[in-house]
Amino acid sequence: MIKSRREMLRSGLGLGAAAGFGLGLKGSAAGVREDDLKTRALTRHDLTTPALLLDLDLLEANLGTMSRHAKESGIGLRPHAKTHKCVEIAKRQVAGGALGVSVATIREAEAMSAGGVKGLLITSELVGRAKIERLVKLTRTQPDTMSVVDQEGHAKELSEAASAAKVHLNVLLDVDPSGRRTGIPGGEAAVALAEKIARLPNLRLRGIHAYSGASSHVQGFEERRQHSARVMAPALETFARLKRLGLPVEILSGGSTGTYNIDTGLGGVTELQVGSYVFMDVDYRLIGGTGGPVYEDFAPALSVVATVISRNYPDRATVDAGFKAFATDRKFGPEVKGLGGVGYSFGGDEHGILLLQNATREVKVGDRLEFIVPHCDPTVNLYDRIHCLRGDRVEAVWRTVGRYGD
Repeated sequence: MIKSRREMLRSGLGLGAAAGFGLGLKGSAAGVREDDLKTRALTRHDLTTPALLLDLDLLEANLGTMSRHAKESGIGLRPHAKTHKCVEIAKRQVAGGALGVSVATIREAEAMSAGGVKGLLITSELVGRAKIERLVKLTRTQPDTMSVVDQEGHAKELSEAASAAKVHLNVLLDVDPSGRRTGIPGGEAAVALAEKIARLPNLRLRGIHAYSGASSHVQGFEERRQHSARVMAPALETFARLKRLGLPVEILSGGSTGTYNIDTGLGGVTELQVGSYVFMDVDYRLIGGTGGPVYEDFAPALSVVATVISRNYPDRATVDAGFKAFATDRKFGPEVKGLGGVGYSFGGDEHGILLLQNATREVKVGDRLEFIVPHCDPTVNLYDRIHCLRGDRVEAVWRTVGRYGD
């Protein structure tokens, strides 16, 4: 039996497992030699940059805030794990009272299931034989797994695969609240499709999935409230109609970090699939909260640390974090933490440019700076591990689910 921290590290379980927190490391942690992990405590200053950091105190505060809100509002919580892609965080969400987690892909669902997380909702349509076969296999292991459907043909394919495998698949009708991405518009067509799904063998219609991504980033709390109430109304009415028709619907899943304290009051939403609240990012900070122009309901727990590698001009410096270190799907870049008056612009794959005209202190080669990321979900997708900090100490290193592919 492995007893000592040193023996655990030698076994390949790694620092995270030795601390009781995370998945093991084989090899090195972001450039730190494995021998170093065995002989000394790891700090943020040891990490090779750029590296993805997570402040555990802030993470735990964010988890607690959302958990309390759900309990006080009498609403279920099935947070979206596509944000963090990390089994360890999902386990903490469930331990805090979540029903399970939502995921975006079959790969994420399989990873969560393998890690012992139940109550999975896959929020993207699983179309095609390969994905349907994996859904059937997963459902044998986790019978409460749910997926979404928005077309009769797809529903029939799911039913045929489930019947052949002698399993029952749980499905939610995907209703589009205005994004025109996936989902059927609420109303007559949605009711008719729900009735057809309910008659198919080996499918269990559990309810409605209706996520309004457009609402989550409307700037200004009152404007956001009005937007969510307007676009969610057809889904709520469809849900009510299905109940009146006697269909076995019990779930209406929706809500986002931006509307968590709005959608709980809409009357009909049964569970929130909030995601970004665990980490936060520049994008969400810009939407404004109930108390002002900056959204501060949850703290920015996630950051990327980078090193200043060049400073040959008075008005700029270069860090070793560019396109490959941050998501680039927004019109803005990351924000420097703890240093005022500094702008950032992308300088290439491995380079970021700091604009220093109004910097509140001197910036030198070798300085290590932390950045709030522009968009947390796709930024996490660029990394295979998260370095979890308690103060300056690396308390754990958590693996993330791999990117697209088998």
